[in-house]
Amino acid sequence: MSRDLRDWVARLRKAGELVEVTAEVDPRLEITEITDRVTKAGGPALLFRNVTGSDMPVLINQFGTEKRMCMALDVDSLDDPGRRIKDLIELQPPQGLLEKVKALGTLRELASFGAKDVRTGACQEVVHTEPDLTRLPVLTCWPDDGGPFVTLPLVFSRDPVTGARNCGMYRIQVVDERTAMMHWQIHKDGAAHLRDSQGRVEVAVAIGTDPATTYSATAPLPPAIDEMMFAGFLRGGSVEMVKCRTVDVEVPANAEIVLEGYVDANDLRPEGPFGDHTGFYTPVDEYPAFHVTAVTHRRDPIYATTIVGLPPQEDFWLGKATERMFLPLIRTSVPDMIDMNLPLEGVFHNCAVVSVKKRYPGHAKKLMNAVWGLGLLSLTRCVIVVDHDVDVHDLSAVAFHAFSNVDPKRDSLVVEGPVDALDHAAPYFAYGSKIGFDATRKWEGEGVVRPWPEKALMSEEVRARVTARWAELGIDVPER
Repeated sequence: MSRDLRDWVARLRKAGELVEVTAEVDPRLEITEITDRVTKAGGPALLFRNVTGSDMPVLINQFGTEKRMCMALDVDSLDDPGRRIKDLIELQPPQGLLEKVKALGTLRELASFGAKDVRTGACQEVVHTEPDLTRLPVLTCWPDDGGPFVTLPLVFSRDPVTGARNCGMYRIQVVDERTAMMHWQIHKDGAAHLRDSQGRVEVAVAIGTDPATTYSATAPLPPAIDEMMFAGFLRGGSVEMVKCRTVDVEVPANAEIVLEGYVDANDLRPEGPFGDHTGFYTPVDEYPAFHVTAVTHRRDPIYATTIVGLPPQEDFWLGKATERMFLPLIRTSVPDMIDMNLPLEGVFHNCAVVSVKKRYPGHAKKLMNAVWGLGLLSLTRCVIVVDHDVDVHDLSAVAFHAFSNVDPKRDSLVVEGPVDALDHAAPYFAYGSKIGFDATRKWEGEGVVRPWPEKALMSEEVRARVTARWAELGIDVPER
């Protein structure tokens, strides 16, 4: 597992997954246009060495393919971390001596994942107590953006009631040398910290960490689970944390850049527009100001960033990792969910396709309601339920069954409730309606159901016989 961002860059370079661009490029719009073309073509990570207006190189598209996302987590498949999580949550009280010894080893491993406090860190090799955010090569991504935005920040704060640490990823709009805007949406933990505070929350923003730590800031963890412990779980070793110079917050010691300061609930200002992951601009709205008290960084720091916009973008693979990683955890609460797909076209919150092995009438609608009761999945606008033998990741197969099996009156379920704050189709901010479609085979007791037809499928005996003879047929098409 990569120790820090520089080790990760070296791994990308060695694997042929990095292109280093030496031509001068502009952080205003130009880097976005270059990266957008590369990302949509499934191209490499990019390290821009010569960025207009800054002496810092810019790393982007580090997570932009399934291969690099697997490299980032040091796994062969994005399902692998989920299997490790499944093993942990299924840990039962040991019965015999051998089982007790094995369980003790597992508990020791878990204990080793916790963050480790250190006295010094590379992120403080250079300290600026008269900070100037304009020195950073922060991207202005799209033509109508309200300004430059920090788009890959790890934002650290503490719960003012419990003191627990939280790390989330929230965009930050740079206003001037010492002021930015913190995009803490209503459903986010950072926003809850601000509501529960006396109007001010100390914050530290880390930019450029090892990939597992960066990913952990995006993970939908319960408030009781420390993101840095989860990063340690993914890395196979604890994340070293160092206390900031001007605020009582710890950050990853090997981060490239750290912004220290506080968010003021009484200093609300217009933030946006911003070309968001939905593919549309988020309109201007009021968010709290982030007042920067210091900037620290490593010598010769690398500025890590990303772009969002019309999919596919790099963030799709971060989301896909989350989908696969947390499915086993979801299934502890919803064991009848066989599989789940949050498709690219749904931009995370617009669509979820889930499968179920039906056991009783109405089972599919029960699963819809379960999805709408699960953390941030509660914001999902559309849920499509298919039978267990339908591949939820084959959208052509999903569409075939949805178009074939759904009677709109009988098989759709519309509910009202919270929706994503970025859902521009909702009639109200963060509140609207959601719909579920039961695309499963219908049973008696699920409304008026005529005799349900069987699929027209060839017998396995004939399929095997034709497969065995395929070479002698001389037909130049792939066998199925």
